[in-house]
Amino acid sequence: MNTPIHSLRRQSAWFLGGALIAGGLAWSVSAFAGNADNTKVSVKFDDHPIVRVEQPDGSGSFAPMVKRVGPSVVKVLVTERAKNVPVQNLPQIFNDPLFRQFFGNQLQGQFGRQPQLQQPPEQGLGSGVIVSADGYILTNNHVVNGADTIKVSLNDGRELTAKVVGTDPQSDLAVIKVEAAGLPAITFADSDKVEVGDRVLAVGNPFGIGQTVTSGMVSAMGRQAQLGLDYEDFIQTDAAINPGNSGGALVDVQGRLVGINTAILSHSGGFQGIGFAIPSNLARNIMEQLSTGGKVVRGFIGVNVQDVTPALADEFKLKEHTGALVAEVTPGSPAEKAGLQSGDVITTLEGKSVADARHLKLSVGSLAPNTKVSLGIVRDGKSQTLALKIGQPPGERALARTGRSGGRNEPAAPAAADDDEGTLNGVGVADLDAQMRREFGVPVSIRGAVVTEVKPDSAAAAAGLEPGDVIQEINRQPVSSADVAVKLTEKPDTKRTLLRIWSQKGPRYVIVDETGGSGSSG
Repeated sequence: MNTPIHSLRRQSAWFLGGALIAGGLAWSVSAFAGNADNTKVSVKFDDHPIVRVEQPDGSGSFAPMVKRVGPSVVKVLVTERAKNVPVQNLPQIFNDPLFRQFFGNQLQGQFGRQPQLQQPPEQGLGSGVIVSADGYILTNNHVVNGADTIKVSLNDGRELTAKVVGTDPQSDLAVIKVEAAGLPAITFADSDKVEVGDRVLAVGNPFGIGQTVTSGMVSAMGRQAQLGLDYEDFIQTDAAINPGNSGGALVDVQGRLVGINTAILSHSGGFQGIGFAIPSNLARNIMEQLSTGGKVVRGFIGVNVQDVTPALADEFKLKEHTGALVAEVTPGSPAEKAGLQSGDVITTLEGKSVADARHLKLSVGSLAPNTKVSLGIVRDGKSQTLALKIGQPPGERALARTGRSGGRNEPAAPAAADDDEGTLNGVGVADLDAQMRREFGVPVSIRGAVVTEVKPDSAAAAAGLEPGDVIQEINRQPVSSADVAVKLTEKPDTKRTLLRIWSQKGPRYVIVDETGGSGSSG
């Protein structure tokens, strides 16, 4: 059974079936408020090494440090006012005039209007971190998402009204502001210097009981928590954090901010030893953009990439299974202009090693558009360097994601099915005609042979091939039709077949191993 990931806010109203839902309800803050005077927030930053001792003052207590940090962490109370919300698929009895007369304004929609029910007022609790003396506060997007009013309770007992300066749902960060001066701003640490095993403290407002401090250690770095965010690069910690800690501070033993507490991995919705925090360097970058312009602009190069598995490393003549394998290059993108091709493996960005696809995405996203960079790549086993100018993400980048129409599912040309002399045994393919495009939701720009059948016990199924996938290359050779696909699998030199496919999940490379080894998909 999968263990759910929970965000840490709204411990009462957001429990559904015992699980706290990350990301929140569908009611969002109406717009970026922006920063009218376009002032860049100046934060305290200390990039000195982290002190790796039990307590920096040798006293055996964190108390002196907590006294410094505590005033910088605040309670955030949000309120959503009562409102009418649309109700879908009501039983026919709800349209009966007598029923409507009995329930009055609780249910509207008579004579064809959209049926609605009244949602009662809702309150939620979270935490925040003061990042500037003039009132800028960093918190999570899911803490303030949908809020009609936001109140901030300071450590000295004051309660101030806050406004939303900007939010970034892609990283789950938000900046809010209160009108005050001389506030105790926290000092940022360089989260790139944090290591597994470092001592950390979590400071926040769990369950609304008041400010709480817990201690633990950094359990892992660079975690993906599967929250559905576009940018996930979490610090994992075993410091006890619970609902209400969202937006609070994860600090080192010197009292410097190393992360913003965001989510927990839990069956129950409470602490079970695994928490996640957004690294301070990422949070600082997002905060500065939000406070300056009310939004975040990320770099874009225009590639779909995947991790390099050991099997893919062999196929692409790589010494190590690191880097980001380019599965697709967007036409007209900076990557295409720089000469990147599908099958290239990006190994460095500005001379720094690229560990995997996620690392490349995070690194590119942190760069400003128009920045000129160098990319180190491996193409056909040979290293090259390309010059590239970072672009800005276009408004609509997603490929068409239409569903299947439920039409016929008849393979036009079986790809050597049950033929031990070929490869891709148990796979049926067809030409991408208009009917197949409608049935499998394939955009008109995609070329290749569509997979119509995959036998469950085949090597192709083990590698992750599914009906609706489009085979675009076989062993680096382009596929233009089902017949071409069949011919490219006849009389092979090896029983390992490298495919480049397009699917509803995105383009990727797949290795189908007919020798009995496990297939590999990035």
